[in-house]
Amino acid sequence: MRVGIATDHGGFELKQELIAQLRSAGHEIVDFGADSLTPDDDYPDYVTPLARAVAAGQVERGVAICGSGVGASVCANKVPGVRAALIHDHFSARQGVEDDHMNVLCMGGRTVGMAVAWDLVQTFLGAGFSQAERHLRRLGKVMSLEAGTR
Repeated sequence: MRVGIATDHGGFELKQELIAQLRSAGHEIVDFGADSLTPDDDYPDYVTPLARAVAAGQVERGVAICGSGVGASVCANKVPGVRAALIHDHFSARQGVEDDHMNVLCMGGRTVGMAVAWDLVQTFLGAGFSQAERHLRRLGKVMSLEAGTR
């Protein structure tokens, strides 16, 4: 799978470790930065290009990391076509894709360790949207809201 990943200083080390794990697992990685640990950088500078790439289909899924994951989630969800969520547990990593067609997983580099982060990413990437009628209906309502027609 072609996966995009982005972080600011708050998740820089976690991003580096996840990139190595993802490549070892056979995924193609597009790294949207940060390219170096810069304590005063800003997550929107990296998360926005990632979110736009997901929305445009340039990457299949995205992983966005900041200190808590909250800012990355808020930022990514401002891009039409992105369905991002802050994830801390295995169930939500799977269910968010299956039921809500989540396409960007957000995590906190200061709130999850590498083992948990890797489990969440594997679960997220391994899940597929169910295409169940009720989920399609709900997603349609969300897309209408995003388009300003609801």
